[in-house]
Amino acid sequence: MNNCDSIPTRQSLLVRLKDWGDQESWREFFELYWRLLHATALKAGLTEVEAQEVVQEVMIAVAKKMPGFTYDPGKDSLKGWLLGVTRWKVADQFRKRKRAGEASQRGDAGQELPRDQDSVRTATVDRVPDPNSIDLEAIWDGEWRENLLRAALDRIKLQVNPAHYEMYHLHAVQGLSPRDTAIALAVSAAAVHMANYRVGRLVKAEIRRLTNPSPL
Repeated sequence: MNNCDSIPTRQSLLVRLKDWGDQESWREFFELYWRLLHATALKAGLTEVEAQEVVQEVMIAVAKKMPGFTYDPGKDSLKGWLLGVTRWKVADQFRKRKRAGEASQRGDAGQELPRDQDSVRTATVDRVPDPNSIDLEAIWDGEWRENLLRAALDRIKLQVNPAHYEMYHLHAVQGLSPRDTAIALAVSAAAVHMANYRVGRLVKAEIRRLTNPSPL
């Protein structure tokens, strides 16, 4: 399996999720994935409220799946399964939006709407996109990579000197040049290069760890 298709989660964590009462493991799983689900839903065209509902519904689906879930690196991909569930939940939100628009178009208690109001509500229904026309897999892949990097950064940030991490973040993540980073933080350019090298190695190692689940 290609590393891009691996799951940014330890295999041992998936096993712990079989216990619905293990709140710490579920909190860790939620922190790893909620931004991925939320950002994907938003970029697919959902509203903030709809995207939050997608996150909730996907997490419920995961909770139902985990008791019988077995991970086989040669066969299974949590990434692919989560994408399938997310695709369905996103489409479900579009269906709900369309039904709400059609109900509004009919008016309360079957009353006929004024012509101008009717045209506005018709336009609202027409703006509901076709879920099949959305390249959700491309959106998902982009957000998956971003989510993986974010998870690695969050963990490394707690392990290194805060000043070194700030130099690395400004230069490597935000894209400032070594010179501009040095000026912004009142340090030498050499210090920026050294921090970028040291923290960067740790970030790459953490990404490898996240994309290669450890054995049980």
